Amino acid sequence: MSSACDFISRRALSVDASGIRKVFDLAAKMVDPINLSIGLPDFDVPEIAKTAAIDAIRSGQNRYTQTQGIAPLRERLRTDLSREFGRDVGEVLITSGVSGGLLLAILATIDPGDEAIFLDPYFVMYKHLLNLTGGKAVIIDSYPDFRFHADRVAKAITPHTKVLILNSPSNPTGIVMSEAEVQSAVELAKKHNLLIISDEIYEPFLYDAPRGLPSPAAKYDCTLVLRGFSKSHAMTGWRLGYAAGPDAIITQMTKLQQYTFVCAPSPFQHAALKAIDVPMDDAVNEYRRKRDMVYERLSKKFEIAKPGGAFYIFPKAPAGRSGAEFVAKAIEKNVLMIPGNVFSEKDTHFRISYATTDEKLERGCEILTSMA
Repeated sequence: MSSACDFISRRALSVDASGIRKVFDLAAKMVDPINLSIGLPDFDVPEIAKTAAIDAIRSGQNRYTQTQGIAPLRERLRTDLSREFGRDVGEVLITSGVSGGLLLAILATIDPGDEAIFLDPYFVMYKHLLNLTGGKAVIIDSYPDFRFHADRVAKAITPHTKVLILNSPSNPTGIVMSEAEVQSAVELAKKHNLLIISDEIYEPFLYDAPRGLPSPAAKYDCTLVLRGFSKSHAMTGWRLGYAAGPDAIITQMTKLQQYTFVCAPSPFQHAALKAIDVPMDDAVNEYRRKRDMVYERLSKKFEIAKPGGAFYIFPKAPAGRSGAEFVAKAIEKNVLMIPGNVFSEKDTHFRISYATTDEKLERGCEILTSMA
């Protein structure tokens, strides 16, 4: 007699449950934990965006939109991105979060056997999306400084290499690529005819880059940019992102969205039009202050590459302990973090999100430094 397990695909079995989700589930069972695990802004959606979403719902903007998203939002984003990058970025696709954009991008560009290169540590989805599509993840060690080392990447390029995935600011390290690093990545992409997928979801959260985020899209037409509103405007549950890049790729992503997500949530697209004009400087300044506070405290006891963006810091576990072992001990003391092996082929570090209250950060840092 068959069991339900007999019907599960090898594709599904090839992917492990996210270590992040496991920690989220654990957090739900704990009483008032010092939760430094969640990659979730601790401010709320701007009021003007909430009002716009409510107004859109009440006025009947609850049906499917065009697959590619509503025209006013796409046109506004195209104008803003074209101004930022100094060229017409072409069509814009509104996606169901940047995660949805990543899935569509991989589906649209990767055939079985194609290789995609990205740095280790990496955002958890990259490797698993490639596994799901039959692609090959080529993971480049960036330890200990987590910078983009062009020579390491160049050695990994083969005739099967098709895509270079960049993530700046990075999740989990918070590292921001420099202008020189971006230029070296673009030169490699041009030389080897690679598509760059630039995951820029944390783009607003820059603490030491007064001229803004260095993006490969400003230097290389064959760049697919993925951004969204989840982190910048705390719309994590609204599932709203966007993609801009070569027309041929956006066209295929749009077609694939038709058969997967259908479209991004309609009322929230209207709300995003209002959110774009809300200055988020106060939130950025607040996270810069939190970054400085956590770095100053933890760097006394831990080896850390100072993050320049996002709201994460990625310390090395004390000598003699793996990242997973150190996190397990921290959880015993009611401090929740993510072990580094969730984001890496190594198990030497742990990720902290400082998107929480000063009180919890202070207490968390005090406990962690006492354990070092």
